[in-house]
Amino acid sequence: MPVRPIVRLGHPALRTPARPVPLDQIAGPEVQQLVDDMIDTMRDAQGVGLAAPQLGVELQVFVHEVQGSETNEAVPLRVVVNPMLTPLAGELVYDWEGCLSIPDLRGLVPRHPQVRVRGLDRAGAQQDFVATGFEGRIIQHEFDHLNGVVFLDRMRDLRSLSYLEEWGEFMAGEEETASVHEIG
Repeated sequence: MPVRPIVRLGHPALRTPARPVPLDQIAGPEVQQLVDDMIDTMRDAQGVGLAAPQLGVELQVFVHEVQGSETNEAVPLRVVVNPMLTPLAGELVYDWEGCLSIPDLRGLVPRHPQVRVRGLDRAGAQQDFVATGFEGRIIQHEFDHLNGVVFLDRMRDLRSLSYLEEWGEFMAGEEETASVHEIG
């Protein structure tokens, strides 16, 4: 499967709300090829999530996957089509985020500690699950991409915004530096 270029901040697809995928097209060859390309592109970029608008495709599809590490629990590959998120109880949690479409920048972003995710998988079957922790953060980040929102828009204080090299040198703890990921 081909690895596609990831569009960067400034590309109109990152600021345009994506369209739902028609149910009768989910299992079709175009959407299936898109999903395969998204997975390959995310893995090639060493990201943990990727939304279709990041490939310039304005459809409501995202993928995510986390390889387990000392700081992050493994999350198996998941494809989510036409998602709806419902925040669950809990105070917002601030943590560092980066984005494949805004390379080399990090910032503190508030997110819900857990969200309920409803949508379809790549075969069109219903999904309904609760995502917490890092997986919940990834899903909220990717869902934002489907709505024309980037992590910079969620930051409440831009003073935490930092280039990756300086972030690692001056701002991150040892655990954070070892597990830096571009979300998507």
